[in-house]
Amino acid sequence: MTLSELKIYKTKAEKITCLTAYDASFSKLFDECGVDIILVGDSLGNVIQGGENTLNVSMDDMIYHTKAVARGVDSALLIADMPYQSYTNAEQTLENAKRLIDAGAQMVKFEGGFEHKTSFEILQKNNIPVCGHLGLQPQSVVEMGGYKVQGQDKISAKKILDDALLLESLGVCVLVLECVPAKLAARISNELTIPTIGIGAGINCDGQVLVSYDMLGITQGRLPKFVKNFLADSGDIKAAVNAFIHSVKNQEFPTDQHSY
Repeated sequence: MTLSELKIYKTKAEKITCLTAYDASFSKLFDECGVDIILVGDSLGNVIQGGENTLNVSMDDMIYHTKAVARGVDSALLIADMPYQSYTNAEQTLENAKRLIDAGAQMVKFEGGFEHKTSFEILQKNNIPVCGHLGLQPQSVVEMGGYKVQGQDKISAKKILDDALLLESLGVCVLVLECVPAKLAARISNELTIPTIGIGAGINCDGQVLVSYDMLGITQGRLPKFVKNFLADSGDIKAAVNAFIHSVKNQEFPTDQHSY
C-alpha cells in the first residue's frame, strides 16, 4: 500500500481499513488479512501498559513497538504515533520522526493543527510523510476535560475544518478524525483531496480505524460508542479481522449506532 494508492481509493470511493498493532504476531495477521494501514498507536499506553490515558507513553516505547510491528508487515502502510511531548518544537519533531522512520514506520502521526504548524512544515521539507489527527486528541484529554465529542458547536466545528484544510496545505497525507459529528466529518472529507480515516466520525470518512483490542472485545472497562466487537460473532481472530474489513469496505460499519 502506497500513498498514491490511498488517494486512488479516495477517488474511487473505496473505503480504507486501518487497525492498530503493537507486536509482530498481530501485525503479520492483519497484513495477511489485507488491512490497508497498520497503526502503531500510542493507545498502547491503555491496552498494553494499562494506563488511564496515553500520556506516559515514551519515544522509546514507540520505537520498540514500531520495530516489532514492522517485522510482521509486508504489504500494509505502516504508520507510527509520535507520543506526548515528542513534537513540542520543529527540531524535536524532526529528530523524533526520523527515529520512528528508522524503526520501520513509513509515516508518522501526531495530533493537533495550527499550533504545530512549524512541526508540519519541517517534516514536509524533509520528505517525511505525515498523518494528522483532529477532533478528540487523546494526548490533550486533560485539557479537553475528558473523552468528549468535539466540534459540536459552530465555532469548534469551524476550527476543526480550518485546521484540516491547513494540514492538507502543509503536506499532510492522511487525516484521522476522532469523535466528531458525522456531518462535520463528511464535510471535511468532501473538502479535502487527502484521505480521511474516521474513528467515531461516521461512515462518510474515506476509511475507518479501530484499536484492535477494542475490535476484538478484549479491552477492559467501558467501551466507546463507536466500537464494535467483531470477535463476538466471528469465532476467531482472523475471522473477526476479515469481518471488520468486509464491513468497512461494504459500508456496513460504522452504523448510526456507532456515530455521533
